[in-house]
Amino acid sequence: MKEWLGLLARLVTGGVWIAAGAVKLPDPYASVQAVRAYEILPASAAETAGYLLPVVEIVIGVALMLGLLTRGAAVASGLLFVVFIAGIASVWARGLEIDCGCFGGGGYDPDATSNYPWEIARDLALLALSGYLVWLRTSRLALDNLLFRRTTVITEGS
Repeated sequence: MKEWLGLLARLVTGGVWIAAGAVKLPDPYASVQAVRAYEILPASAAETAGYLLPVVEIVIGVALMLGLLTRGAAVASGLLFVVFIAGIASVWARGLEIDCGCFGGGGYDPDATSNYPWEIARDLALLALSGYLVWLRTSRLALDNLLFRRTTVITEGS
């Protein structure tokens, strides 16, 4: 049963990453603006992060969906969710009202303060799914199962 739950965790988390990255990919400048709106990174680092983030999200999402290098992808996923949770908490604590930019957009949002708890809760749930995948090791219908089959070694006297 836990391996089927792992498949579900992979599909949900991977699907979220692909959707988030695919929405941002066509307009990289908007992604850069969304990162800048957090007022955390220096301008050059925000620009680099804004351009790279959609690609990284899609790569992580595809790896999770396919079950390819799942544990590594789940670790990367978890680390990004920690960064996103910290970023949202930071702007909330500083009184900034911005769209999280999670699925495109970004910039000023007059309703942002009421959205922050839900965005953090969503990311915490996805962080938990990522953590489950790191812990699980294997899940159903994963390419990892084909590529990294465990073999049993029979030794003399066994």
